[in-house]
Amino acid sequence: MSASSRALTPRQRQADALLAVVVFVAGVISAALSAISEIYGDDQAPLWQALIYLAVVSAPLAFRRVWPAPVAILVSVAYFVSVTLHLPEIYAGNIAVFIALYTVGAWMANRRAAMIVRLAIIVGMFAWLLITMYRDAIDTAREEDVIAGAMSPYLAFMLLNLLINVLYFAGAYFFGEHAWRSAMQRQALEQRTADLEREREVTAAQAVALERVRIARELHDVVAHHVSVMGVQAGAARMVIDQDPQKSKELLGGIETSAREAIGELRHLLETLRSSDTEADDAPSTVGLSDLPELAAASSAAGLPTAFTTVGEERPVPSVVQVSLYRIAQESLTNARRHAGPAATADVRLRYTEREVELEIVNTGRRVLTPRPGLGQLGMRERALASGGVIESAPRERGGWRVRVQVPLTAPALTGAIS
Repeated sequence: MSASSRALTPRQRQADALLAVVVFVAGVISAALSAISEIYGDDQAPLWQALIYLAVVSAPLAFRRVWPAPVAILVSVAYFVSVTLHLPEIYAGNIAVFIALYTVGAWMANRRAAMIVRLAIIVGMFAWLLITMYRDAIDTAREEDVIAGAMSPYLAFMLLNLLINVLYFAGAYFFGEHAWRSAMQRQALEQRTADLEREREVTAAQAVALERVRIARELHDVVAHHVSVMGVQAGAARMVIDQDPQKSKELLGGIETSAREAIGELRHLLETLRSSDTEADDAPSTVGLSDLPELAAASSAAGLPTAFTTVGEERPVPSVVQVSLYRIAQESLTNARRHAGPAATADVRLRYTEREVELEIVNTGRRVLTPRPGLGQLGMRERALASGGVIESAPRERGGWRVRVQVPLTAPALTGAIS
């Protein structure tokens, strides 16, 4: 099982195989030149041993990202044996050890194990280096019949060699860690990008659903109100057409007016749907709180005597809230005409306070024992909540129904509202 947390692509496997071949070829050239130059003098091992060593140190690099820790241990041990036996090749081995240590830091998923493997190799190499330096220093001092003191040229050369090794292993460790952190940051960024894409899709789906609800609510309010008014007026006209033709004409005129208003509101709704999002947001509402007196008058003309009263000093109310309150009043009066009975009356009160606007619609009529929930009641609650307000809708003990909605005029009430 691979120690890496990232799956290798075919191109990465090919790159590792090519790297192993390049290290082997470069090592052969280095070994040949080292053998000719007799880098180890009389203690130098035969060239064929160096070729075997190069095969051992380079071949594992083809699997460095599949098994980082075993490859690093094998390459380090091979390098240690090579230098100990004075094989005529050191440069390709140095490169192989650096690559192996870097790969452990960059590709091992178990970070604790990666740290232990690298520290063990580095500590082992430095322990072997110090022992070798001490032994060579004693041998050199004995041969030259001098003491390898603090100012000895040989000791200075060994300290320089030690410094080079410190930089060598520190570089392998640092670059491996840096590569791992960069890969994790890229992976986290890709994950966040995927999450954002999924959230965008969910948000788009929610926006479509909310738009469908808004359209359904608008259609219900427009159609239910105007069709209800036209139905009541048509019934009244039919009953009095023989006895009072003039009254019938007035009722038929009311039906015509309601039909035109319904067509106008439906046309506005369609124009809003066809416009862009910005145009839809900036499009003026067709109705508002200033239209409540006309709504009360239309309700009275439709057979439900309705009074309208404004209480308090008028304050600026956002258009979205105005539309919501108007539609709530419209739906309440429509329900009263349907269910309250022929002798019912209604009262619409609009109250302004310092912090909120309140709309109350009260009608008399039949007592309601078991309220029946419907789309109208649901639409009113959705509009109130969308405007940041609260709504009470319940039957009265003396008969009839009361609807009261309160909407704060502060900023939280105006965010996220749906007209």
